[in-house]
Amino acid sequence: MAESLTLLEQDEGLALLTLNRPDKRNALSRALRQEIVQRLDSFEKDDAVRAVVLSGADPAFCAGFDRSEFAGGGEMGEVFAESLEYHRRVYTFAKPLIAAVNGPALGGGCDLAAMCDFRLASSTAVFGQPQVRFGAPAAYELMRAVMGTGVAREMCLTGRRYDAQEALAIGLVNRVVDPGELVDLATGLGQEIATLPDAMPGVAKQSFRVQQPRIFET
Repeated sequence: MAESLTLLEQDEGLALLTLNRPDKRNALSRALRQEIVQRLDSFEKDDAVRAVVLSGADPAFCAGFDRSEFAGGGEMGEVFAESLEYHRRVYTFAKPLIAAVNGPALGGGCDLAAMCDFRLASSTAVFGQPQVRFGAPAAYELMRAVMGTGVAREMCLTGRRYDAQEALAIGLVNRVVDPGELVDLATGLGQEIATLPDAMPGVAKQSFRVQQPRIFET
């Protein structure tokens, strides 16, 4: 694996993954999206991994798609079509996936956090779908699945940003903590899930997948 996605630790059934392009605010290049899919695929096959925590190298969680890969307006549709499989694989990952949102999670970064089973946020986190302001579509169906119709429509029509406390109030995140507490909280909850009896984490995730909207189907 390249260093744009780092496996910080794997212990007691829990794997901790970090998006590691801090100079690009962990923007989702094609290569990084492929690495995420490859790593999650390997975790699905590894019985030693029972839960995964995903975070970003400071100061951001993920700034969204890497806009430097958009050669022009005509390329945008191609990039988003190519990314469909990435979205589907993250959204349907077979084991519990926790987002530890350590900073801004915007556009595709907000989508990545929303595709996880739940979200823990640093007080420095910021969420939103600002890409609508330069003509890229918002992930309305995904946001609606997490937050409900009214809030999702506002987010996807205005492109405005929501700080961590507002994200908590609208149901986008589960908890907000000080930056120094985020990794400990996420790994603690991840290990708690990983130590559930027998195949329970996977069984629970399978029930979630059956019930969740089929958003990224081809």
